[in-house]
Amino acid sequence: MRELFDTYWLYFLVGQYPNGPLGGLALTLLLAAGALLLALPLGVLFGLARVSPWRSVRWPVTAVVFVVRGTPLLMVVFWAYFFLPSVTGVKTDQFTTMLVALVVFNAAYLAEIVRAGIRGLPRGQMECARALGLSYPRAMRRVVLPQALRNMLPSLVNQFVVTIKETSLGYIIGLTEVAFIATQINTQVFIRPAEVFGILGLTYFVLCFGLSRLAYALERRLARRAASSSSSGLRTT
Repeated sequence: MRELFDTYWLYFLVGQYPNGPLGGLALTLLLAAGALLLALPLGVLFGLARVSPWRSVRWPVTAVVFVVRGTPLLMVVFWAYFFLPSVTGVKTDQFTTMLVALVVFNAAYLAEIVRAGIRGLPRGQMECARALGLSYPRAMRRVVLPQALRNMLPSLVNQFVVTIKETSLGYIIGLTEVAFIATQINTQVFIRPAEVFGILGLTYFVLCFGLSRLAYALERRLARRAASSSSSGLRTT
């Protein structure tokens, strides 16, 4: 394994860059980061729409979320990359296709996480905020949503970990992310697949486990801050 890593480590990390397109682990991280940053605000907006008291807002978003969640991501990638260009005449590159598919897909799942987080709070939170004279959007933004986001942090992290693993589906449209690069390395050293895909599996494990530990540390910090604020409030009263 040491010899394999010494020979192909740069190709595994960045692909053919700078003599060709960026690939490998760097492209996987770039794709996952872009998908997470774009999907989170879109998922929060969808989640707020899912619990909206106005049907004109709630029903269209609910239909979109149900359709997306009921469709395999693999099929969405195929449609976006092979079917839509034949109908519209507009073809997008592999990275853009995969990024858009991941953003739409994860936004739908995040919307359900946000909806569940808001519904999990006591109804009195919203009622008290409205009784104090806050409008519905302001009560949701200032009172309900901050508490819900803190409670749903483990579910959000789980969805982020899933997003990192889903980037490997870019392989099917020729996106040179880390799984694609590992397959190419395996074709060059045909007799050592266990070592090649062992390194690939270890890479995904380190990424996902690191993100989970980071979120766990953030969750504990938020819990300590909430406990400290609660204690300060009790001493004041």
